[in-house]
Amino acid sequence: MRYTGKLYRPPSEARSYILQATIGCSWNNCTYCDMYRDKPDFRVRPLSESLEDIAMAASAFGPRVDKVFVADGDALCMPMSHWEPILAALRAAFPRLRQVSCYAMARNVLEKTPAELAALRAQGLTVLYMGPESGDEQTMRELAKQPRLAGVPRDRDYLFDSHVAAAQQAHAAGMKLSTIFLLGAGGVARSAEHAAGSARLITAMDPDYLAALTLTVVPGTPLDRTRHRKGWQLPEIEGLLGELRTMVGDSRPSRALFRTNHASNYLPLAGTLPDDRERIVQVIDLALAGQIPLRPEHRRGL
Repeated sequence: MRYTGKLYRPPSEARSYILQATIGCSWNNCTYCDMYRDKPDFRVRPLSESLEDIAMAASAFGPRVDKVFVADGDALCMPMSHWEPILAALRAAFPRLRQVSCYAMARNVLEKTPAELAALRAQGLTVLYMGPESGDEQTMRELAKQPRLAGVPRDRDYLFDSHVAAAQQAHAAGMKLSTIFLLGAGGVARSAEHAAGSARLITAMDPDYLAALTLTVVPGTPLDRTRHRKGWQLPEIEGLLGELRTMVGDSRPSRALFRTNHASNYLPLAGTLPDDRERIVQVIDLALAGQIPLRPEHRRGL
């Protein structure tokens, strides 16, 4: 297949065919993120190229494909004139297709009308991966999560509220929502606020899937420069696990598949919330007490 630059996908998409329908990220300003800085000029690939790639993938391994992840960073921003023929081509190319997914920023969800989101769902786009990273408004602003929505007053929790509104629209369209939160995103200074705010946002967004990753400060990113210039500090392991305990213990999703299986994490966990909340909290407590081994540093990664 034809790919430009590095590719990223969620851990659950490890066996998916990746269609790179956009190049880079339309925002690309999050302070911690290095994923698309090798592609500074965001663009939507010509539709003809995406359709050619789908045809090549169908020829190579069509009968084996049951999941497709549409890359890069926030492919949902593509116009309907691209999405609809792409989804039609995917359905025709892969007879066993059961899931199409993509990353999505809250802004891009809200820029689609409810009718457009419902149409995308009806044509096969079933899962959106959204990364608020935090539910603490100040932390989200410091991470530069997304540009301000037009007409939103500065004293409003516009990032928190926009993620809740986007989640509600995705749910209304019948899409599954997978949310990603970053342990350590508030640094030492806002660790408690970050954890508590994230628990509130998890509750408000009510995702179908919930993942926690651990922040890695990548050299050369704005956050790395802040660390050197202003002394920003990532919490120690005990602090990161404490944040995780708060997110799990205080959030109230109606039913979310929960994972910390990403390579960045010290403590891989799995379960369903709320059913497994007490068990997961007990495991975190055992880890904090040193009774459960953690993933060693040499096995962690992005």
